[in-house]
Amino acid sequence: MAESQAGDAHAHKYLAVRAYLTELITTELEAGDPVPSERTLTERFSVSRMTVRQALDALVAEGALVREQGRGTFVARHYADFEMRLTTFGEEARRRGLDPGTRVLEFEQAPATARVAAELGVDEGAAMHHVVRLRTADGRPMGLEHSWIPVALIPDLLDDGVPESLYAALRDHGLAPTWGEDTLTAAEATPVEAELLGLDGPRAVMRTQRRTFAGQVALMLSKSTYRGDRYSVFVPLREARPLLVPRPSRA
Repeated sequence: MAESQAGDAHAHKYLAVRAYLTELITTELEAGDPVPSERTLTERFSVSRMTVRQALDALVAEGALVREQGRGTFVARHYADFEMRLTTFGEEARRRGLDPGTRVLEFEQAPATARVAAELGVDEGAAMHHVVRLRTADGRPMGLEHSWIPVALIPDLLDDGVPESLYAALRDHGLAPTWGEDTLTAAEATPVEAELLGLDGPRAVMRTQRRTFAGQVALMLSKSTYRGDRYSVFVPLREARPLLVPRPSRA
């Protein structure tokens, strides 16, 4: 029990230091600015130097910070470090001090493919709202997002165009998202994705898939492709727990 409590305390301190640094990087500091020294952070948070170094090392490994021998640690090029939470892209971007933007590329009603139907627990061919959006942060392309919502849940969802927030539209119809699950994979952008995301060099991207639920009701399936050089994910980890809803077979 004592070891468990000690581990929880260390994790809490580490997350506090990291969250503070991330907030500085995204809201106050510019590329090339120095971050507080290890000694300053140690005194500010009353933690060990090892804890501070772990937080710095993690941000260096992700490309948010760079170390210069004999000089210190500095902010790297602008980088969005998003924590995986049940929020919209816009909400999370604003929380990080970024100005979110959205360009709707396509919206329609279409029959559910076998894959979409399996993920949302509906019949293949069931009517779906399908929305394709380009997400930006501070005016720069960040990600390409496809979303599917069963028409049966909100028949008039797209009658007046695409709502500013699909999550808000769900809430307005009494379908407030309560939990979800994300799957992340690394990939190379397709030619179409590379053009939309403005990738004229390395085409490494991160793909995410999210299933969003209200209780046991599957509300939405989202598949997004993010620029690997502008987007990272921060995921606090806890002990493993059983899946609340088994994932559909990939067969």
